[in-house]
Amino acid sequence: MTRPAKRNYSLAVKTPIREFPAPKLDYLPPMPKRYRPKIGLVGCGGIAKAHLDAYRTADWEVVALCDRVPAAARQRQQEFYPKAELFTDYRKLLARDDVDVVDLALHPELRVPVIAAALKAGKHVLSQKPFVLDLEVGKRLLALADQHGRKLAVNQNGRWAPYVRYLAQAIQRGLVGDVQTVAINLNWDHTWIRGTPFESVPHVVLYDFAIHWFDMAALFFQGRPARSVFAANAFAPGQQLKPPMIGSATVGFIGGTATLNFDAHSRFGAEESLSITGSLGTLRASGPICAAHDVTLFTQRGVARPKLLGQWFNDGFRGAMGELLCAIEENREPTNSARENLRSLELCFAAVRAADTGRVQTPGKVRRLA
Repeated sequence: MTRPAKRNYSLAVKTPIREFPAPKLDYLPPMPKRYRPKIGLVGCGGIAKAHLDAYRTADWEVVALCDRVPAAARQRQQEFYPKAELFTDYRKLLARDDVDVVDLALHPELRVPVIAAALKAGKHVLSQKPFVLDLEVGKRLLALADQHGRKLAVNQNGRWAPYVRYLAQAIQRGLVGDVQTVAINLNWDHTWIRGTPFESVPHVVLYDFAIHWFDMAALFFQGRPARSVFAANAFAPGQQLKPPMIGSATVGFIGGTATLNFDAHSRFGAEESLSITGSLGTLRASGPICAAHDVTLFTQRGVARPKLLGQWFNDGFRGAMGELLCAIEENREPTNSARENLRSLELCFAAVRAADTGRVQTPGKVRRLA
């Protein structure tokens, strides 16, 4: 038996990798040049704090707040926009002619009729994620937006987390060539949901949480259709919560794959990591959950290590609304449009069905969550 030559056998890199200056990429949240609409917010629960803090920081004008619980709207008013008018009926907010854009921070089952009413009232809409529970409903809302000439976007705020935005911009600039693989791994403690409504969500990890990372996978493989999805979930040893807290998925794209692994029952060493290989280079990001700011770019030139500014909370929320405002100003489709988001939901819905059945699913064939 012939032994391989020693010089070809080792996988170790024998020469130091040269460092080069990190490419300057436009990863910060987009801001409209002149467009300054009056904004209304419907839904003043816990996540609304991130929305309003982001908008106040951007110096955008929120003139109306609505919640069925008057105290919730009043609290957000006192915290962020003291001059905002308060409503308990969203239809009265939509009747204000001066409100041009509405942000709907509602749960999916409550959101659909409000989106429809807002579009019919001539408002541009930013919908909370996940956008819909049924792809056919999403398509009808898109048709309604087109019919009324309004923009309908989804608050997939993870797209504007500094590390995600930098990775996406590097791919779009061609710095790593054609994407071949995307590997996403997260381990963290999500047991805070015990006793909350989130514990009743059957696929709280693969659906409610992982939609951000399915959306990232779709973003990194922009323009390349997904062909298959397989997924599995499991109960962590000793877990006390109702839904499975461990999940994984493999998505087959044309010319590449994405693997996503989630352990939401990990008490120690919480971390998020992303690795993207391409025909001309590799991108990596790692760090705390939702803050994987240790980014490296490997190419034939060597390695670059950008120093990123900002945080997911609340640059992500400022980015989601900022992109919608820029799209309105420039009369174009927002990159976080509902049309684009349906592609991400196709992956998520297929993963949930695959985990339930143990069978590979075709994205787009699973039209709604069971």
